[in-house]
Amino acid sequence: QVQLVESGGGLVQAGGSLRLSCAASGRAFGNYARGWFRQAPGKEREFVSAINWSASSTSYADSVKGRFTISRNNAKNTVYLQMNSLKPEDTAVYYCAADYYGLGSERTNDYEYWGQGTQVTVSS
Repeated sequence: QVQLVESGGGLVQAGGSLRLSCAASGRAFGNYARGWFRQAPGKEREFVSAINWSASSTSYADSVKGRFTISRNNAKNTVYLQMNSLKPEDTAVYYCAADYYGLGSERTNDYEYWGQGTQVTVSS
C-alpha cells in the first residue's frame, strides 16, 4: 500500500539536465526525511542527497554538490532531484527513500521506505 515511485530518468548527453521525481502514496510523508541514492553497475549504493523532515536543511554528496538540488512539495507528497551539468559518472539507477522524522542521513540503513528506482544514463 505504501509506495514510493521514481520518475524522470532517461538518457541524456553529458552537460544536460534531468529532473527526477519521487511520488509517495499510502500515507503522508511530510514528517519524513527524504533521500536520493544511486547505484552504478558493479558498485555499492551510494548517497546522493537528502532533505530533512522539516525541509530546514539539505545535504549533498561531494560528487554532486553544486550540480544537483533536492527539494520537496509536501502538498504533492513528492520529492525532487534537479540534476544539472550531468556527467557520465552520474550514470546509475537512482532511488528515493523516506525516514520517519529523519534529519537527512547519508546511510542507507536509516531509511525505512524505498522506491524501485529509475535509470539515469549520461552519454559522453
